[in-house]
Amino acid sequence: MNHPPLQTALITGASRGIGRAAAQAFAAAGYGLILTCHQSLTELDALAESLRERYAVPCLAVPADMGELSDVEKLFDRIHDLDVLVNNAGIAHIGLLTDTTPAQWRRIMAVNLDACFYTCRLAIPLMLKKHRGRIINVSSVWGNQGASMEVAYSASKGGVNAFTKALAKELAPSNIQVNAVACGVIDTSMNQCLSPQDLEHLKEEIPADRLGAPEEAAQLILQIAQAPGYMTGQIITLDGGWY
Repeated sequence: MNHPPLQTALITGASRGIGRAAAQAFAAAGYGLILTCHQSLTELDALAESLRERYAVPCLAVPADMGELSDVEKLFDRIHDLDVLVNNAGIAHIGLLTDTTPAQWRRIMAVNLDACFYTCRLAIPLMLKKHRGRIINVSSVWGNQGASMEVAYSASKGGVNAFTKALAKELAPSNIQVNAVACGVIDTSMNQCLSPQDLEHLKEEIPADRLGAPEEAAQLILQIAQAPGYMTGQIITLDGGWY
């Protein structure tokens, strides 16, 4: 019996939240994995080991600050074949624009937006060799709508959305699809900065009357990776009917 060749997916920010759930979903689907995180390498190593044992797929854990070009270049020195790129690494920031320092602004842009440029620039040649590939960027509804007290974060995710649409047009002739998932409020550690009262207020605004689960975002990301090739340049919202 002939088995389809193993496909390889790179998932950034994979030690927790959406990235961790995506790693589990892709491993269960039979993908070989390259997983990155910046600070939680112990957790990432444990995840990689468990995925190797449970699903019998290759899984490499790599420490990398995706907002630093040198780290991304070192990461890609270890990657010789790639089918799917999931740009998930991201950071949030809540505060008035006038209280946001230039260093904070630059850091948010580096991790949330610059990292997409760095990874795509290095991943595309690997995909061009195969004349196929999937790039999936994890964005936010704030990239579509904008949020008070989250101007820098909103701007970075708005940039991700525009980046996604433009790159999709550039790569469509090469059979490389580029899409994004604009998440609403997902129940991850990124939202632990919100008080229980704030979270309850958010739930009241969301028609689904709950936060999204990381596993739901992961399921959608995997579905996009396996979607028909004619779907590209899309910003797909996952927010329980919020926006």
